[in-house]
Amino acid sequence: MSGISKRFPGVLANDAVDFTVAPGEIHALLGENGAGKSTLVKMIYGVMRPDAGVMQFNGAPFAPSKPAQARDAGVGMVFQHFSLFEALTVAENVALGVPPELARGDLNDRVAQISHDYGLPLDPRRAVGDLSVGERQRVEIVRALLQSPSLLIMDEPTSVLTPQEVERLFETLNRLRSEGCSVLYISHKLDEVKTLCDHATILRGGRVVAHCQPAQESAASMAELMLGERLVPAQRAQSADAGPVRLRADGLELASESPFGVGLRGLSFEARGGEILGVAGVAGNGQDAMIQALLGERTLGSGRIELDGVDVTTDGPSVRRQRGLCGTPEERLGHAAVPSFSLTENTLLSARERQHLAPSQLINPAAAADFAQQVIQTFGVKTPSAETYAASLSGGNLQKFVVGREVLQTPEVYVVCQPTWGVDAHAAAMIRQALVDMAARGTAVIVISQDLDELLEISTRIGALYLGQMSDTIDAADASAQKLGEMMLGAAAV
Repeated sequence: MSGISKRFPGVLANDAVDFTVAPGEIHALLGENGAGKSTLVKMIYGVMRPDAGVMQFNGAPFAPSKPAQARDAGVGMVFQHFSLFEALTVAENVALGVPPELARGDLNDRVAQISHDYGLPLDPRRAVGDLSVGERQRVEIVRALLQSPSLLIMDEPTSVLTPQEVERLFETLNRLRSEGCSVLYISHKLDEVKTLCDHATILRGGRVVAHCQPAQESAASMAELMLGERLVPAQRAQSADAGPVRLRADGLELASESPFGVGLRGLSFEARGGEILGVAGVAGNGQDAMIQALLGERTLGSGRIELDGVDVTTDGPSVRRQRGLCGTPEERLGHAAVPSFSLTENTLLSARERQHLAPSQLINPAAAADFAQQVIQTFGVKTPSAETYAASLSGGNLQKFVVGREVLQTPEVYVVCQPTWGVDAHAAAMIRQALVDMAARGTAVIVISQDLDELLEISTRIGALYLGQMSDTIDAADASAQKLGEMMLGAAAV
């Protein structure tokens, strides 16, 4: 890519970017949220077209106007959010994403062969709805490999995997590299980049600011290249013993809304003031049902929830918020925020009671705008104004907003799912520090996350959610990524 520029209204996403990936290398593309990474790879994959500059692929001019043209040229891509139909089989999902000539004939046999050859075991006849998240990622990878790409783009590929699944993925990527396939690897997990990648290109503000060999850098030094400043990790407060039980869940039963999902099966735990209770788990083990149950979004089949000793089992979200229970669900756009609402309007979704944004049931626009601006400034949300639509923010900036909106309400109990998913190192450190500070003030913080490094960094105690049930918790000081990975796969916490 030479001199690549792409402009959106009010934003220069890529500014004269020069970028090269060599044959047979794993090349990292790094940068904080809004640095221009996604825009750049979308132009390679034909989702967008550059406003200026030229691209070459294998020495020939390259200007795909749609993903099919990029795939025909030899580019494959595995997105962070999978595009699979749960009711269809593995082979049927593969068939939907490849040219018609590849979808015919012995597709089942070819899927089975490729998955075996690359250490990605899959049964082509199984329904995708019955697969784990790690297995679903294999479907996306196998679908890309079936087309024999010479460049495979991977966007945050390990964000939903256990440590054991990460090891298997790295083995696959190293084999692809040995066969001459190039891999363009986007990740905020800099320790992984250091282990896996040959070279890295670093973007900041839409421009290339540095190149490096990750093996010769530390995670901290790469973060500083991305940010242009020193990264300060979250500092756990030196607190006394945990306080009283703020939230108690006893025998929660809740059916999944999806026929392929996992509900809650007798979920029980306690969260105390002044602690961060980490909840590990592979995606699809009841996390959605857990946060819906705790926030009061759905009615329990059975069980009891107490907030500071008061039974709130039958109370809805607004009453629970008034009592001090706030939360941020995993799906930021569509659940935590309304895409077509401004940031000011989105504050009204959850903060109207505790921030008095609608006294006497009449909205106070000035108060809502002031609170939105407070969130923007405190959490460094990059946006033209508080009147910007939520859908126009990058994923990381919207995450900072929806987390900040709850944190600034100073709840007694805060439940958050995937607090730093898809955000850059600087924003992740900021969010984690905010959670640590909340706990230090006496809030009971419950962090549901698949990022084991995150849980080990900030948690006081950690348990694992498996098939809708919570394991015994262990002290974070006694935990390791390996032990948590075993717990996430259903092993006892011993």
